[in-house]
Amino acid sequence: MAISFDLHRLRLLRELKHRGTISAVAAAMSYSHSAVSQQLKILESEVGTPLLEPDGRRVRLTPQAEILVEHVEAVLERLDQADADLARTLGEVTGTFRIATFQTVMMALMPPVLTRVRASCPRLSLELAHADPGEALSRLQVREFDLVVDEVFAGQPLARSSLVTQTVMHRDAMRLAVPPPGLPWSDRRQIAELSDADWVMEPPGSPAREWADRMCAAAGFTPKTRYESPDMVVHETLVRGGHAVAFLPDLLWVGAVPVVGLHQLRAGGYRDIVCSVRAGTTDHPAVRATTDAVGEACEQAAVAIATHLEQGTTETKNGQ
Repeated sequence: MAISFDLHRLRLLRELKHRGTISAVAAAMSYSHSAVSQQLKILESEVGTPLLEPDGRRVRLTPQAEILVEHVEAVLERLDQADADLARTLGEVTGTFRIATFQTVMMALMPPVLTRVRASCPRLSLELAHADPGEALSRLQVREFDLVVDEVFAGQPLARSSLVTQTVMHRDAMRLAVPPPGLPWSDRRQIAELSDADWVMEPPGSPAREWADRMCAAAGFTPKTRYESPDMVVHETLVRGGHAVAFLPDLLWVGAVPVVGLHQLRAGGYRDIVCSVRAGTTDHPAVRATTDAVGEACEQAAVAIATHLEQGTTETKNGQ
């Protein structure tokens, strides 16, 4: 006999897979812990087999539950596609569109993106959040965000998933940054020359730190990381003051002429700026309008970066 599935309860099961605990599901869905548990017990009764099993103080999905969630993902993707098809029949893009990104993109690319989307889609309300990339991709899949603008460093794979469509929008050079002339380490142009220098890097465990440690290891040393911060402006400030050396991204120079010494890296000296959306939403007018705006902002940024890097090089030479 066919089972009459309740989509709401199936979505709770899917949320549990992605969020890990019933408490997290309850908080995200604005339910009580007991209400979520009760709905999942009803779903187990409807299906006729256990869907959860103890895992220490938590629970995990049974193989049967994993099968159900796989089908729920497919159903939700089709519903996203249906939403996109309906939206394309309307004359105006409306609603709320939620974007998650990280610091340098927030500073360099998001202002022109907001301006362009506001002009082209005045009834589309954009929400912008500064979020950890790994967390943001998880929240994208549970529909807390509609677009994640992320970074992927050379040698690191895209977070491939059949549930997410990813597009590389811009290749952002990473450069070796040393203090201005007259300060420590300012005369060094290669990573290998900086084995005795103090470094500022992102915290351990981040993709940026993994890439930076790998670049130094390829140069034959383990960096003396005296300073740690996820803030690239902090990195630039410490380098400018002569306290450290660093790897800095070109997106920092969209709106400023660099005063630190910047040197091009050899193979692997870049990160890609990547747009991630749920697989069923790629043709949604709001997604197209926003990702088109990101692409245009990247093109404008490339021009500004080239101009400011040239001005910075000229000013440094004149200062010497």
